[in-house]
Amino acid sequence: MKAFLVIAVLYIYMQGATPSNRATSVAYFQKMAAVMEHPRCLNCHPRGDQPTQGMDKHTHLMNVWRGPDDHGAVAMKCATCHGTENNLISGVPGAPNWGLAPKSMGWVGLNARELCGAIKDPKKNHGKTLEQLIHHNGEDKLVSWAWNPGAGREPAPGTQKEFGENTRRWIETGAVCPE
Repeated sequence: MKAFLVIAVLYIYMQGATPSNRATSVAYFQKMAAVMEHPRCLNCHPRGDQPTQGMDKHTHLMNVWRGPDDHGAVAMKCATCHGTENNLISGVPGAPNWGLAPKSMGWVGLNARELCGAIKDPKKNHGKTLEQLIHHNGEDKLVSWAWNPGAGREPAPGTQKEFGENTRRWIETGAVCPE
């Protein structure tokens, strides 16, 4: 399957995306962007050093800061409060490897074209190949939290499976970014 995907993507790039493929690819990306632009994702993908929280994306309570490893400042690591799963008693959300996305993966304020370019660029997507994006978006346990955010929190649109499938289809149709 992996070899087929690589061959299919290379074929599309070598042939040049037809207008129909371009439009289809952009449509798949727009479905992905609806997830990536949702507060469930943007709260942990800031371009600055402080995460946000809630649907209104207010600055994280407790004066939380990114820290040198994206998992909180020295005396206030994310794992101090956030466990590997949602805490049903306290309401504090959690997932494996809870923390901020690397600063290079900050999406707040990007338009759809910029967001698309950022997720395709290994310098901005934490070194991921397009194939690795399919796995990350469709199966990663931290990403899955967006659809299981705990009581009282709106989940990201759709499902993680759909997000991964839209990512795969976007890549198979040329990984075209909106104009």
